[in-house]
Amino acid sequence: MAKGINQKLKMLYLKKIFEEETDDRHSLTLQNIIDKLGAYGVNADRKTLYQDFKELKRFGLDIIAQQEGRTWTYHIGSRLFELPEVKLLVDSVQASKFINEHKSQALINKLECLVSKKEAEQLSRQVYIFGRSKTSNKKTYYTIDRIYEALNSNRQISFHYFQWNIRKEMEKRRDGASYVVSPWCLIWDDENYYLLGYDAPVKTLKTYRVDKMLDIEVLDRQRLGREEYRRYDISTYTQCHFGMYDGDIEDVTIEVENDLVGILIDRFGKKITITPTDENHVSTTVKVAVSRQFLGWIMALGPGVRITGPQQVVSQMRMEAERLLNQYNGPTGAKN
Repeated sequence: MAKGINQKLKMLYLKKIFEEETDDRHSLTLQNIIDKLGAYGVNADRKTLYQDFKELKRFGLDIIAQQEGRTWTYHIGSRLFELPEVKLLVDSVQASKFINEHKSQALINKLECLVSKKEAEQLSRQVYIFGRSKTSNKKTYYTIDRIYEALNSNRQISFHYFQWNIRKEMEKRRDGASYVVSPWCLIWDDENYYLLGYDAPVKTLKTYRVDKMLDIEVLDRQRLGREEYRRYDISTYTQCHFGMYDGDIEDVTIEVENDLVGILIDRFGKKITITPTDENHVSTTVKVAVSRQFLGWIMALGPGVRITGPQQVVSQMRMEAERLLNQYNGPTGAKN
């Protein structure tokens, strides 16, 4: 048999065929494999293929042979990533607001290479169903890379921080002046990526939305705020802060109807102490950064949830409720 033009690449093409064309539900016969190798400019016969399969199995490829009637078929068994695992990764990419649409699709296309072509079709359908609002900042990937560079080299960073104006344009805060921050960690919370960094002039740690950072530079200055960062428990920090908004940390007591206790566990974890207040209600006391975002979260949970202490937080909730009532009873609000 004459050698094909790509004969030296035979094993690589054979591995490619198995990985792309087969899975637990899709197999190939020897003749199928011979034909596909021929399309790549590689000649093969049955005897040499048997030996090739043994070599690929020695290399670590899980080639499974099954007899169907008088015919033997072959496919890949276990892979580095199984289909449910790749689906989970695709969901994570698609759900991430800080990755723009173009980059999300590029990443998903790469993830599809971890499974067979037939299985990849399931991922495509899943992406269509799972559409989300995404960031429009195309440089977020670059920003994250520079932050990690600063973290690894113990350096400060500078950047511009933007907000949207009414013309849907990026508008730099501080009249375009740079922020200089000592980065300490990245936090993924409520579908957004945040940088936790030390602001030296005010001597405190602050959070910054990564997708709102522009023109990031790594500075030739060592980071500050190490002791302040060491005092932080990041898991507690993310539980206390709603949407990463700052507020005074308070021990807040929340009372809920019995069948709503899951809301407290989902948000604050199973370690919270739950105390019955009557036969229909329970309460817990948790540390919270009291901000409008937190108060709004409580309001959104409906009549079965309320703050019962401390008094200053109850007063804040009353003031917020009155503010909303006045806002919607004003001249531009609905009239009864």
